[in-house]
Amino acid sequence: MKWNQIFAQLTLLAQLGLSLAMPLLMCLAGCYMLCTRFGVGLWIYLPGMILGLGASFMTAYKVYLAVTGKEKKTGRGDREKSFNKHL
Repeated sequence: MKWNQIFAQLTLLAQLGLSLAMPLLMCLAGCYMLCTRFGVGLWIYLPGMILGLGASFMTAYKVYLAVTGKEKKTGRGDREKSFNKHL
């Protein structure tokens, strides 16, 4: 495997990790701001965590769909086509 491919895969892995972690962290930061500035109770962390996890799972699902769609596209074009062979 070439170094360019390795670095490309590591970059995609790091991007996926950030894409999964950031929605949860942003929702929890928003809950912290609501608690400190407006005096909302600590109960606000529960819906914030649920929304953050939901956004993270949605991101993971979209990445999954993109990867499986890409595999389907490359899988179709790999077959040999010739006139003397029937598919």
